[in-house]
Amino acid sequence: MSGVRAAARVGRQRPAPAAERAWSADPYADALRAGRGPLFLRRADGWLLPLDVERWCAEADAADLEVLRRCEGAVLDVGCGPGRLVAALGVRGRRALGVDVSEAAVAHTVRRGGQALLRSVFDPLPGTGRWGTALLLDGNLGIGGDPSALLARLARLLAPGGLLVAETVPRPDVDERALVQVTDARRTPGAPFPWARLGTPALLRYAEGAGWRADDQWSMDGRSFVALRAR
Repeated sequence: MSGVRAAARVGRQRPAPAAERAWSADPYADALRAGRGPLFLRRADGWLLPLDVERWCAEADAADLEVLRRCEGAVLDVGCGPGRLVAALGVRGRRALGVDVSEAAVAHTVRRGGQALLRSVFDPLPGTGRWGTALLLDGNLGIGGDPSALLARLARLLAPGGLLVAETVPRPDVDERALVQVTDARRTPGAPFPWARLGTPALLRYAEGAGWRADDQWSMDGRSFVALRAR
């Protein structure tokens, strides 16, 4: 895919909304540089969701590798973070591109030998309509706080019959949309932005309504995954 080869360029298509500013702010960038937390998403009621920075900054683990084994064609990693999946795909000779709104994440991915763009999944992207697989791991189903809009966008990015692999919340009853803030629990949290959390049943409901076909679902090492096929 020609767009992948040129993808190390850093570009932005529109002004950064609150979510993009939050993921580019010091707490997240500092955690990626250190390779560890603590780092959380904070809900308005004070509830904290721990973010697994250590796992994100490590090498791909067994659960990740099982996801990568299922990938087809060129792979778009949405919200690639520090790039462990993009790097692992590259080592295996697979064409892969990460997209992320965090400058620190994109820089980390490139240092690992991967290709990444500083861009939102809702911005114009190379290879639209031709990607074989899209990945939404590490909570990235939450992007934008609107699962239906995110699924519709990914359907446009994938080739007909393309594969989406999404990681869901291990608790099946979760179907939540809320305003959250990125925080390290020491400094003042950043600006609030919309986020979503979905268990597998909720994702399957949204997917059916958006015209996706369920392809598979599995759990490994305490994590749960769903594979969807674009119609």
